[in-house]
Amino acid sequence: MRRYPIPPGIMPQVIDYEHGISAIDSGYHRPMLDAIHLIVEGGRAAIVDTGTNHSVPLVLEAMRQKGLTPEQVDYVILTHIHLDHAGGAGLFMRTFPNATLTVHPRGARHMADPSKLIAGTVAVYGSEPTREMYGDVLPIAAERIIETPHEASIRLNGRELQFLDTPGHARHHVAIRDTRSGHVFSGDVFGISYREMDEGGRQFIVPTSSPVQFDPGPYHSSIDLILGTKPEAVYVTHYSRIGDIPAKAEVLHRLVDAHAELGLREKDAGSERPARLREGVKCIFLEEARRWGSHLPDARILDIYSNDVELNAQGLGFWLDSL
Repeated sequence: MRRYPIPPGIMPQVIDYEHGISAIDSGYHRPMLDAIHLIVEGGRAAIVDTGTNHSVPLVLEAMRQKGLTPEQVDYVILTHIHLDHAGGAGLFMRTFPNATLTVHPRGARHMADPSKLIAGTVAVYGSEPTREMYGDVLPIAAERIIETPHEASIRLNGRELQFLDTPGHARHHVAIRDTRSGHVFSGDVFGISYREMDEGGRQFIVPTSSPVQFDPGPYHSSIDLILGTKPEAVYVTHYSRIGDIPAKAEVLHRLVDAHAELGLREKDAGSERPARLREGVKCIFLEEARRWGSHLPDARILDIYSNDVELNAQGLGFWLDSL
């Protein structure tokens, strides 16, 4: 088996929680932007989301520090196939020889043949930035992929992980309920919560769209589906563990509605619509930050959420065009 050497001095940023759950910083763009979650049960491991190819050495070193080898990984689990979550999946599967990849049925074919996925990302970011961010997005042998529709489950050394179909952010999105802890790994559909925004142990949260497939109705349903499992904690990819879940769900519902109302106001704005949507999303984020009690200046908040403002505005544009 090919080994991927760990660069000298690499030190992954790891947060260890209870129940054998850890968050490993994927190294995507900036610290504590993009989390890869590791679940360990009795010496066997599962990885939830992969970051990019550049994340492989970080995950290997974090595992080494825990006494785990690549052969002990049984599953690479994707919440959805956007490349900040799944861009490294092909290289991860080459690195972990015993692993099976799990993915929503709508995403499976794109993991076996990622050409359309790459083309879609290039259309958003451009060819060179895409290659710089993600490297070569590698295909995965179809026989190593299993589809995880709603209520499917797998067992990690006897520990059941249940899959929930959770569209709204993307149609190929699942959340994963860990039956041992009762916690949920939500990818992007239960919002984003960057740790720079924490105030007195409280966590700021906003919903995240994507350039395509944002849909407010299913988004609301997915939030309620996760809330209905009564999790004490949810692990979002951006960034890791959040608590006070009923209150977070209430905020997300309100802000999904605010995005939809913004979109409908600007639906017929013509060539000015993209810019007006961006400005509207900025206002939603800033107003929520003030309501929540952030002490950061507006410029810093918009710096933290700059990419998300753009993506949410693009997602609104896609939704409006689909109406």
